[in-house]
Amino acid sequence: MTNPQASFLAILLHGVGSNGADLAPLGTGWQSRLPDVIFVSPNAPEPSDFGSGYQWFSVAGVTEENRPARITTARPSFDAVISTIIEEHGFADRLDRVVLVGFSQGTIMSLDAVANGRWPVRAVIGFSGRLATEKPLTPAKATDVLLVHGTSDAIIPSWETEKAQTELIAAGMTIDTIIEPGLGHTISIGGADRACDFLEKLVEAAM
Repeated sequence: MTNPQASFLAILLHGVGSNGADLAPLGTGWQSRLPDVIFVSPNAPEPSDFGSGYQWFSVAGVTEENRPARITTARPSFDAVISTIIEEHGFADRLDRVVLVGFSQGTIMSLDAVANGRWPVRAVIGFSGRLATEKPLTPAKATDVLLVHGTSDAIIPSWETEKAQTELIAAGMTIDTIIEPGLGHTISIGGADRACDFLEKLVEAAM
């Protein structure tokens, strides 16, 4: 279904072992402030190795050394999901009006999508993630990035966001970060609100 009246398309990408329905309320919460934005929250393409939900790539036995190759292997299935959504909603020629919003593994895949230049979308908003793309980075430099992370995240430490910021800025991208003291591996109300502020500014600037 296309919607030529919509100003932006935001694709919400969940973490491993979760599903699209789990992340969909984030878009629902933003909808009142962003009525002209379409929010879509798909399932990742693979059943999770851990018995429930879905995954963008397997984390069974994952290490710092093998994670980049797993992300690279996952690109075709990730791209198929993104392409289908973009085409269905009429944004194939409007990538400058597309935003990827990720949590955890969804952030990893979203950052990879722009860090290697495949998806020159308008922006990435990433919660509780990391940059683990194979080097060298060849980014879509016009894409703005906002990364949000809690200092008490026991799954992916917040220094991963700081490392991602350093590496992406060095590669020529514009990155903003929000580090939330005491927050675990989750999305806070405050973090969600500030991310909505970020998205609202992008939409207003494009009008």
